[in-house]
Amino acid sequence: MPKLIIGVLAVLLLAIVSLFIGVSDVTPMSLFSSSPEDRPMQVLLISRIPRTLALILSGSALAVAGLLMQMLARNRFVEPGTAGTVESAIFGILLITILWPASPLLAKMLAATVTALLGTALFMQILRRIPLRSTLMVPLVGIMLGGVIASVTDFFAYRLDLLQTLGTWQLGDFSSVLRGRYELLWIGALLVGIAWYAADRFTVAGLGQDFTTNLGLNYRRVLTLGLSIVAMVTATVVVSVGTIPFLGLIVPNLVAMAVGDNARRAIPWIVLLGAGFVLICDIIGRVIRFPYEIPIGTVFGVIGSALFLYLLLRRRPADA
Repeated sequence: MPKLIIGVLAVLLLAIVSLFIGVSDVTPMSLFSSSPEDRPMQVLLISRIPRTLALILSGSALAVAGLLMQMLARNRFVEPGTAGTVESAIFGILLITILWPASPLLAKMLAATVTALLGTALFMQILRRIPLRSTLMVPLVGIMLGGVIASVTDFFAYRLDLLQTLGTWQLGDFSSVLRGRYELLWIGALLVGIAWYAADRFTVAGLGQDFTTNLGLNYRRVLTLGLSIVAMVTATVVVSVGTIPFLGLIVPNLVAMAVGDNARRAIPWIVLLGAGFVLICDIIGRVIRFPYEIPIGTVFGVIGSALFLYLLLRRRPADA
Protein backbone atom coordinates (compact mmCIF):
# COMPACT_ATOMS: atom_id res chain seq x y z
CA MET A 1 0.00 0.00 0.00
CA PRO A 2 2.75 2.58 0.74
CA LYS A 3 4.23 1.90 -2.71
CA LEU A 4 0.83 2.53 -4.31
CA ILE A 5 0.57 5.83 -2.45
CA ILE A 6 4.00 6.81 -3.78
CA GLY A 7 2.82 5.88 -7.27
CA VAL A 8 -0.30 8.02 -6.93
CA LEU A 9 1.79 10.97 -5.71
CA ALA A 10 4.19 10.54 -8.65
CA VAL A 11 1.30 10.62 -11.15
CA LEU A 12 -0.16 13.69 -9.41
CA LEU A 13 3.23 15.42 -9.65
CA LEU A 14 3.42 14.66 -13.38
CA ALA A 15 -0.14 15.95 -13.81
CA ILE A 16 0.74 19.23 -12.08
CA VAL A 17 3.81 19.63 -14.31
CA SER A 18 1.61 18.97 -17.35
CA LEU A 19 -0.76 21.76 -16.33
CA PHE A 20 1.94 24.42 -16.57
CA ILE A 21 3.65 23.42 -19.83
CA GLY A 22 2.59 25.21 -23.00
CA VAL A 23 2.86 28.35 -25.10
CA SER A 24 0.32 30.31 -23.07
CA ASP A 25 1.74 31.96 -19.97
CA VAL A 26 0.05 29.95 -17.23
CA THR A 27 2.00 29.85 -13.97
CA PRO A 28 0.96 29.40 -10.32
CA MET A 29 1.63 33.11 -9.71
CA SER A 30 -0.47 34.20 -12.70
CA LEU A 31 -3.35 32.04 -11.47
CA PHE A 32 -3.27 33.45 -7.95
CA SER A 33 -3.21 37.02 -9.24
CA SER A 34 -6.00 36.61 -11.83
CA SER A 35 -9.78 36.35 -11.69
CA PRO A 36 -11.78 33.47 -13.23
CA GLU A 37 -12.45 35.64 -16.30
CA ASP A 38 -8.78 36.37 -17.04
CA ARG A 39 -6.84 34.55 -19.75
CA PRO A 40 -4.57 32.34 -17.54
CA MET A 41 -7.51 30.91 -15.63
CA GLN A 42 -9.53 30.37 -18.82
CA VAL A 43 -6.62 28.55 -20.48
CA LEU A 44 -6.29 26.34 -17.41
CA LEU A 45 -9.99 25.48 -17.25
CA ILE A 46 -10.69 25.11 -20.96
CA SER A 47 -7.45 23.52 -22.19
CA ARG A 48 -4.87 22.43 -19.61
CA ILE A 49 -7.08 20.56 -17.12
CA PRO A 50 -9.11 18.73 -19.82
CA ARG A 51 -5.88 17.75 -21.59
CA THR A 52 -4.29 16.40 -18.40
CA LEU A 53 -7.42 14.46 -17.51
CA ALA A 54 -7.56 13.05 -21.04
CA LEU A 55 -3.94 11.89 -20.73
CA ILE A 56 -4.62 10.12 -17.44
CA LEU A 57 -7.90 8.54 -18.54
CA SER A 58 -6.68 7.31 -21.93
CA GLY A 59 -3.36 6.00 -20.60
CA SER A 60 -4.88 4.02 -17.75
CA ALA A 61 -7.78 2.64 -19.81
CA LEU A 62 -5.62 1.50 -22.75
CA ALA A 63 -3.15 -0.16 -20.40
CA VAL A 64 -5.93 -2.14 -18.69
CA ALA A 65 -7.38 -3.07 -22.09
CA GLY A 66 -3.98 -4.47 -23.01
CA LEU A 67 -3.95 -6.60 -19.86
CA LEU A 68 -7.38 -8.05 -20.69
CA MET A 69 -6.32 -8.85 -24.25
CA GLN A 70 -3.21 -10.64 -23.01
CA MET A 71 -5.18 -12.70 -20.53
CA LEU A 72 -7.96 -13.67 -22.92
CA ALA A 73 -5.56 -14.49 -25.77
CA ARG A 74 -3.11 -16.08 -23.28
CA ASN A 75 -0.21 -14.27 -24.91
CA ARG A 76 2.03 -11.52 -23.53
CA PHE A 77 2.55 -9.85 -26.91
CA VAL A 78 -1.09 -9.08 -27.67
CA GLU A 79 -2.80 -5.71 -27.23
CA PRO A 80 -5.47 -3.76 -29.17
CA GLY A 81 -2.78 -2.51 -31.57
CA THR A 82 -1.51 -6.02 -32.38
CA ALA A 83 -4.89 -7.74 -32.63
CA GLY A 84 -6.64 -5.67 -35.30
CA THR A 85 -8.81 -3.93 -32.69
CA VAL A 86 -7.49 -0.41 -33.33
CA GLU A 87 -7.70 -0.80 -37.11
CA SER A 88 -11.24 -2.13 -36.83
CA ALA A 89 -12.24 0.85 -34.67
CA ILE A 90 -10.81 3.28 -37.23
CA PHE A 91 -12.71 1.46 -39.98
CA GLY A 92 -15.95 1.93 -38.02
CA ILE A 93 -15.28 5.64 -37.57
CA LEU A 94 -14.61 6.02 -41.30
CA LEU A 95 -17.76 4.07 -42.12
CA ILE A 96 -20.05 6.26 -40.04
CA THR A 97 -18.26 9.37 -41.32
CA ILE A 98 -19.16 8.30 -44.87
CA LEU A 99 -22.75 7.37 -44.05
CA TRP A 100 -23.43 10.17 -41.54
CA PRO A 101 -20.90 13.01 -41.98
CA ALA A 102 -22.38 15.18 -39.22
CA SER A 103 -22.52 12.36 -36.64
CA PRO A 104 -21.63 13.33 -33.03
CA LEU A 105 -18.69 11.80 -31.16
CA LEU A 106 -20.99 9.41 -29.29
CA ALA A 107 -22.26 7.93 -32.56
CA LYS A 108 -18.70 7.56 -33.83
CA MET A 109 -17.76 5.82 -30.59
CA LEU A 110 -20.65 3.36 -30.90
CA ALA A 111 -19.77 2.57 -34.50
CA ALA A 112 -16.11 2.12 -33.57
CA THR A 113 -17.09 -0.14 -30.67
CA VAL A 114 -19.12 -2.44 -32.90
CA THR A 115 -16.41 -2.80 -35.54
CA ALA A 116 -13.66 -3.12 -32.92
CA LEU A 117 -15.60 -5.91 -31.22
CA LEU A 118 -16.13 -7.70 -34.54
CA GLY A 119 -12.46 -7.33 -35.49
CA THR A 120 -11.27 -8.61 -32.10
CA ALA A 121 -13.68 -11.56 -32.25
CA LEU A 122 -12.36 -12.40 -35.72
CA PHE A 123 -8.81 -12.33 -34.34
CA MET A 124 -9.76 -14.74 -31.55
CA GLN A 125 -11.44 -17.09 -34.04
CA ILE A 126 -8.34 -17.12 -36.24
CA LEU A 127 -6.19 -18.04 -33.24
CA ARG A 128 -8.43 -21.04 -32.54
CA ARG A 129 -8.12 -22.36 -36.08
CA ILE A 130 -4.39 -21.88 -36.66
CA PRO A 131 -1.88 -24.18 -34.91
CA LEU A 132 0.62 -21.83 -33.33
CA ARG A 133 3.98 -23.27 -32.29
CA SER A 134 5.44 -20.03 -30.94
CA THR A 135 3.95 -17.26 -28.85
CA LEU A 136 5.51 -14.76 -31.25
CA MET A 137 3.18 -15.99 -34.01
CA VAL A 138 0.09 -14.68 -32.21
CA PRO A 139 0.90 -10.94 -32.50
CA LEU A 140 2.12 -11.51 -36.06
CA VAL A 141 -1.30 -12.89 -36.96
CA GLY A 142 -2.93 -9.85 -35.34
CA ILE A 143 -0.61 -7.44 -37.13
CA MET A 144 -1.38 -9.09 -40.47
CA LEU A 145 -5.12 -8.94 -39.77
CA GLY A 146 -4.80 -5.29 -38.76
CA GLY A 147 -2.83 -4.61 -41.94
CA VAL A 148 -5.60 -6.05 -44.09
CA ILE A 149 -8.27 -3.99 -42.30
CA ALA A 150 -6.12 -0.84 -42.49
CA SER A 151 -5.59 -1.38 -46.23
CA VAL A 152 -9.33 -1.62 -46.83
CA THR A 153 -9.84 1.52 -44.73
CA ASP A 154 -7.14 3.44 -46.63
CA PHE A 155 -8.64 2.35 -49.96
CA PHE A 156 -12.08 3.75 -49.19
CA ALA A 157 -10.57 6.88 -47.60
CA TYR A 158 -8.48 7.47 -50.74
CA ARG A 159 -11.41 6.97 -53.10
CA LEU A 160 -13.58 9.36 -51.09
CA ASP A 161 -10.83 11.94 -50.45
CA LEU A 162 -10.84 11.34 -46.70
CA LEU A 163 -7.18 10.41 -46.13
CA GLN A 164 -6.45 13.63 -44.24
CA THR A 165 -9.47 13.08 -42.02
CA LEU A 166 -8.40 9.49 -41.45
CA GLY A 167 -5.00 10.67 -40.26
CA THR A 168 -6.52 12.41 -37.24
CA TRP A 169 -7.45 9.01 -35.78
CA GLN A 170 -4.32 7.14 -36.78
CA LEU A 171 -1.90 9.22 -34.68
CA GLY A 172 -2.39 10.00 -31.02
CA ASP A 173 -2.46 13.75 -30.42
CA PHE A 174 -3.75 15.63 -27.38
CA SER A 175 -3.11 19.14 -28.68
CA SER A 176 -6.75 19.60 -29.74
CA VAL A 177 -8.26 18.37 -26.47
CA LEU A 178 -10.56 21.00 -24.98
CA ARG A 179 -13.41 21.08 -22.51
CA GLY A 180 -16.38 19.42 -24.17
CA ARG A 181 -14.25 17.22 -26.46
CA TYR A 182 -12.77 14.66 -24.07
CA GLU A 183 -15.64 13.64 -21.79
CA LEU A 184 -16.19 10.31 -23.56
CA LEU A 185 -12.96 9.15 -21.94
CA TRP A 186 -14.76 8.98 -18.60
CA ILE A 187 -16.48 5.91 -20.07
CA GLY A 188 -13.03 4.33 -20.14
CA ALA A 189 -12.65 5.04 -16.41
CA LEU A 190 -15.98 3.30 -15.77
CA LEU A 191 -14.85 0.30 -17.83
CA VAL A 192 -11.60 0.12 -15.85
CA GLY A 193 -13.71 -0.07 -12.69
CA ILE A 194 -15.74 -2.93 -14.18
CA ALA A 195 -12.53 -4.72 -15.18
CA TRP A 196 -11.20 -4.40 -11.63
CA TYR A 197 -14.50 -5.66 -10.20
CA ALA A 198 -14.34 -8.75 -12.44
CA ALA A 199 -10.56 -9.13 -12.13
CA ASP A 200 -10.71 -12.57 -10.51
CA ARG A 201 -12.81 -13.91 -13.38
CA PHE A 202 -10.31 -12.62 -15.94
CA THR A 203 -7.44 -14.17 -13.98
CA VAL A 204 -9.16 -17.56 -14.08
CA ALA A 205 -10.10 -17.17 -17.77
CA GLY A 206 -6.44 -16.56 -18.53
CA LEU A 207 -5.74 -20.14 -17.45
CA GLY A 208 -7.82 -21.59 -20.29
CA GLN A 209 -11.37 -22.60 -21.13
CA ASP A 210 -11.22 -26.06 -19.53
CA PHE A 211 -9.84 -24.78 -16.25
CA THR A 212 -12.40 -21.96 -16.15
CA THR A 213 -15.29 -24.35 -16.82
CA ASN A 214 -14.09 -26.77 -14.13
CA LEU A 215 -14.26 -23.95 -11.61
CA GLY A 216 -17.90 -23.30 -12.52
CA LEU A 217 -17.45 -20.08 -14.50
CA ASN A 218 -19.01 -19.44 -17.89
CA TYR A 219 -15.94 -18.97 -20.08
CA ARG A 220 -17.81 -17.50 -23.03
CA ARG A 221 -19.51 -14.94 -20.81
CA VAL A 222 -16.20 -13.84 -19.30
CA LEU A 223 -14.64 -13.73 -22.78
CA THR A 224 -17.51 -11.60 -24.11
CA LEU A 225 -17.26 -9.20 -21.17
CA GLY A 226 -13.52 -8.83 -21.60
CA LEU A 227 -13.65 -8.29 -25.36
CA SER A 228 -16.48 -5.78 -24.94
CA ILE A 229 -14.43 -3.77 -22.46
CA VAL A 230 -11.42 -3.84 -24.81
CA ALA A 231 -13.53 -2.75 -27.79
CA MET A 232 -15.24 0.11 -25.94
CA VAL A 233 -12.01 1.39 -24.41
CA THR A 234 -10.27 1.30 -27.80
CA ALA A 235 -13.20 3.07 -29.46
CA THR A 236 -13.41 5.89 -26.90
CA VAL A 237 -9.67 6.56 -26.99
CA VAL A 238 -9.37 6.43 -30.80
CA VAL A 239 -12.40 8.70 -31.29
CA SER A 240 -11.19 11.20 -28.69
CA VAL A 241 -7.41 11.40 -29.18
CA GLY A 242 -6.31 8.84 -31.79
CA THR A 243 -4.07 5.79 -31.36
CA ILE A 244 -1.21 5.34 -28.88
CA PRO A 245 0.97 2.41 -30.04
CA PHE A 246 2.49 -0.21 -27.71
CA LEU A 247 0.92 1.21 -24.54
CA GLY A 248 -1.33 -1.80 -23.90
CA LEU A 249 1.58 -4.14 -24.55
CA ILE A 250 4.39 -2.49 -22.60
CA VAL A 251 2.67 -1.50 -19.36
CA PRO A 252 1.06 -4.88 -18.43
CA ASN A 253 4.34 -6.70 -19.14
CA LEU A 254 6.35 -4.33 -16.95
CA VAL A 255 3.82 -4.66 -14.13
CA ALA A 256 3.74 -8.46 -14.48
CA MET A 257 7.51 -8.56 -13.92
CA ALA A 258 7.01 -6.87 -10.56
CA VAL A 259 3.68 -8.11 -9.17
CA GLY A 260 2.81 -11.25 -11.15
CA ASP A 261 -0.26 -12.26 -13.15
CA ASN A 262 -3.03 -11.69 -10.61
CA ALA A 263 -5.31 -9.14 -12.31
CA ARG A 264 -6.80 -7.75 -9.11
CA ARG A 265 -3.36 -6.97 -7.75
CA ALA A 266 -1.97 -5.77 -11.07
CA ILE A 267 -4.74 -3.42 -12.28
CA PRO A 268 -4.06 -0.56 -9.80
CA TRP A 269 -0.38 -0.60 -10.81
CA ILE A 270 -1.27 -0.77 -14.50
CA VAL A 271 -3.57 2.23 -14.11
CA LEU A 272 -0.82 4.27 -12.45
CA LEU A 273 1.96 3.20 -14.82
CA GLY A 274 -0.22 3.70 -17.90
CA ALA A 275 -1.20 7.20 -16.82
CA GLY A 276 2.37 8.03 -15.82
CA PHE A 277 3.85 6.81 -19.12
CA VAL A 278 1.42 8.85 -21.17
CA LEU A 279 2.02 11.97 -19.07
CA ILE A 280 5.81 11.61 -19.43
CA CYS A 281 5.64 11.09 -23.20
CA ASP A 282 3.29 14.06 -23.59
CA ILE A 283 5.60 16.29 -21.56
CA ILE A 284 8.57 15.19 -23.69
CA GLY A 285 6.65 15.92 -26.87
CA ARG A 286 5.75 19.41 -25.64
CA VAL A 287 9.23 20.50 -24.48
CA ILE A 288 11.65 18.81 -26.89
CA ARG A 289 10.90 21.35 -29.67
CA PHE A 290 9.18 24.08 -27.67
CA PRO A 291 7.05 25.99 -28.64
CA TYR A 292 6.21 23.34 -31.25
CA GLU A 293 4.72 20.01 -30.23
CA ILE A 294 5.45 16.43 -31.27
CA PRO A 295 2.32 14.20 -31.18
CA ILE A 296 2.34 11.72 -28.33
CA GLY A 297 1.77 8.86 -30.79
CA THR A 298 5.19 9.58 -32.30
CA VAL A 299 6.96 9.91 -28.95
CA PHE A 300 5.42 6.76 -27.50
CA GLY A 301 6.03 4.92 -30.78
CA VAL A 302 9.78 5.50 -30.40
CA ILE A 303 9.94 4.68 -26.69
CA GLY A 304 7.42 1.84 -26.93
CA SER A 305 9.18 0.14 -29.84
CA ALA A 306 12.47 0.12 -27.89
CA LEU A 307 10.75 -1.39 -24.84
CA PHE A 308 8.92 -3.89 -27.08
CA LEU A 309 12.23 -5.08 -28.53
CA TYR A 310 13.59 -5.46 -25.00
CA LEU A 311 10.63 -7.59 -23.97
CA LEU A 312 10.86 -9.59 -27.20
CA LEU A 313 14.55 -10.39 -26.72
CA ARG A 314 14.02 -11.08 -23.04
CA ARG A 315 11.29 -13.66 -23.77
CA ARG A 316 13.05 -15.31 -26.67
CA PRO A 317 15.20 -17.80 -24.70
CA ALA A 318 12.15 -19.00 -22.78
CA ASP A 319 10.14 -19.50 -25.97
CA ALA A 320 12.95 -21.41 -27.65
